[in-house]
Amino acid sequence: MPPKITANQQAMGVQAEETAAAVLGWLASEPDIFQRFLALSGVTPDQIRHAISDPGFLAGMIDFIMGHEPTLLAFCEATGTKPEAVVAASHHYSGPDFGSGEY
Repeated sequence: MPPKITANQQAMGVQAEETAAAVLGWLASEPDIFQRFLALSGVTPDQIRHAISDPGFLAGMIDFIMGHEPTLLAFCEATGTKPEAVVAASHHYSGPDFGSGEY
């Protein structure tokens, strides 16, 4: 029997999806940053439509903006997203890290 998803977990999933969609929209509106993301990820523009259903792609996209503080802050300022929401989305798609104490 699969584990039961709580209302809080479901809400966090929805927020993570909204954050991921905002990241993709923002990246698409920033040609230089978007090209850097494509080059580093190896994804082509025509593959994006299929890649967005892959949690690993979403995790990588979010990690891309988290890996460069000026990019993260530019995203947050442009979209009104709190950095904590980006971190929460990263945890949602990537799972806990070793420092979290959750395994």
